[in-house]
Amino acid sequence: MLLEDILAEYIYHCEAKGFTPKTMINKRQEYKHFMKYLIDKRAVSELESITVHELRAYFRLKQKGGLQPQSIVSMYKMINAFFNWCVKEEYLVENPMKKVEIPKIPKKVLNGFTQEEVQAMIGAFSFNDYLEARNKAIIAMMADCGLRAMEIRGLKSANVKETTILVNGKGIKDRFAYISPALKKILIKYERLKKQYFIEKVAMEDNYFLTYFGTGISHVGLYNVIKEAGRRAGVEGKRVSPHTFRHFYAVQSLVSGNLDVYSLSRLLGHADISTTQKYLHSLNDEQLFDKAMSSSPLMNTGKKIK
Repeated sequence: MLLEDILAEYIYHCEAKGFTPKTMINKRQEYKHFMKYLIDKRAVSELESITVHELRAYFRLKQKGGLQPQSIVSMYKMINAFFNWCVKEEYLVENPMKKVEIPKIPKKVLNGFTQEEVQAMIGAFSFNDYLEARNKAIIAMMADCGLRAMEIRGLKSANVKETTILVNGKGIKDRFAYISPALKKILIKYERLKKQYFIEKVAMEDNYFLTYFGTGISHVGLYNVIKEAGRRAGVEGKRVSPHTFRHFYAVQSLVSGNLDVYSLSRLLGHADISTTQKYLHSLNDEQLFDKAMSSSPLMNTGKKIK
């Protein structure tokens, strides 16, 4: 069977599964490069002719080209998923990727936000006008709910209730996030200003967070809001991004001792609890000390030790 035909079928399979447009762009690009390499460099155009030797050679080429380990691992997962699907569809008997080694990724500890920095970023915006209030609400929601960038951008007004937020997560997986009284106070003021602002303007979309023109916020637009928050608050030496807010939410939830890893995994929308467990590795010594003290059996007996 021609590799080109099987890859085209697999792409339609992925679209039917509901992968995001961004993910589909990455998949199409990677499979295009992969197929071109096999045909042009290895003279392989049939699916059944692909061996572990071609696959290893492909990854060596990427490594020699200076591709970072994390990018190679992402590429590995995409190609491996394709071959797993081929086995499931009985186009292949065995996945040839089984004998291809995955490069090790150096562990990097994310230098996360402090509580003071997050408070400063929320306080960096006012309630003087709609956009200022919107930006304050965005920063507060990211810090207090740990939503992904795409979830903030795609959040619908109808999904923000009194104490809950229905989040449309990755892979068409819905979950609930919960609105604390502190966040609710900010959202009430934001909603009031939003309503006033759009009395004489037409909201083109039903997103909870809208641009000046009444449209949904773009990927770049959201990043600019977050960068501006960091700039105004004077945050330096740290990556000011949506993921760092998500990291802040996860770490604070774990340090407080109010959430176990399983519950946190559900709130973050992780498909695998091992993804959530990675946040445990980013706790610094002080946070580990606080967590150890709060969970100390002797400190929590309620009785004085004589």
